[in-house]
Amino acid sequence: MTDLLDHIKAQISANGPMRIDEYMATCLLHPTLGYYTTRDPLGAQGDFVTAPEISQMFGELIGLCLAQTWLSQGSPARFTLAELGPGRGTLMADILRATRNVPGFVAAAEIALVEASPKLRDVQAAALAGHKVTWFDTADTLPDQPLYLVANEFFDALPIRQFIRTGDGWRERQIGLADDTNDTNGALCFGLGPVSPQPALAHRLEDTSEGDLIEDCAQIAPTLQAVSTPIATHGGAALIIDYGDWRTLGDTFQALRAHEKTDPLTAPGACDLTAHVDFEQLAVAAAPAQYTRITPQGVFLERLGITQRAQVLAKTLTGPALETHIAAHRRLTHPSDMGNLFKVMGLYPPMQPPPPGLEP
Repeated sequence: MTDLLDHIKAQISANGPMRIDEYMATCLLHPTLGYYTTRDPLGAQGDFVTAPEISQMFGELIGLCLAQTWLSQGSPARFTLAELGPGRGTLMADILRATRNVPGFVAAAEIALVEASPKLRDVQAAALAGHKVTWFDTADTLPDQPLYLVANEFFDALPIRQFIRTGDGWRERQIGLADDTNDTNGALCFGLGPVSPQPALAHRLEDTSEGDLIEDCAQIAPTLQAVSTPIATHGGAALIIDYGDWRTLGDTFQALRAHEKTDPLTAPGACDLTAHVDFEQLAVAAAPAQYTRITPQGVFLERLGITQRAQVLAKTLTGPALETHIAAHRRLTHPSDMGNLFKVMGLYPPMQPPPPGLEP
């Protein structure tokens, strides 16, 4: 039993069942006991691996995509180069390395990282040594100027709520205490609240049936507004890369520990909690910026030339290093790996073309 589990049980005992978004926020961001605030979760020694950690090619192509967009928009002399949830700083480091030969790009960039974890901020600072970096707690505090931004596996960690349809109303899925304190879920269990109307979910009555479960993320809209407004007003672009689809349906709330799926109610604060991203919610929140069609990650990377880049890098490799490189290319692009599971959506200003590799 962890200290955070004791804290959550005490909260439920005092206040009643806890919403899933409250549980996620507590588990991930508690100031002294939260998952992201107390550890580096990435890599072989962590709980999961993201695309930038798999291969440098991912960050290189993202960087060149943003740089080409910057060029096509007239190369503004000052802009924010930002990342939401930058992990170890690997992606931003690869972006900066790949774009250093684009005349004026790195010199004009003001690097901004939106990161809640003090521990990860230290790791990012080391990865980006030699560059001036400014950290922000939230996206709505980014500078009011042209914005070129990437968010890779950021929105999947935003807290969600779950609802089960009952007639024309909804019952919210909540977390409470099991009667049996020896329960295998550490005395936490799922339950359902009373039937209640949810006006924000009215559009989901058209594509759901009795008993269907849907998920809703209230933080998507304000976060995306903070990104889309400067892009629409001053120029720029955003690349959002995450797993999910258009208008998700079903239970996708999940936990990862040591690269294996585990019960999300077990060991709160010691495992990563995520849910699939509803890209329709992103699209609805994109105004006043334009949004692109969602594109599978594999298709997006192939359009940007990942196979050609892989072939160039392969010429310098042999043996196990070459095998690892080939496997990384496959993992990023193949439909049975990350190629179809992960999707890409771009934001861009009205009256401008979308970023390379994406369609209006």
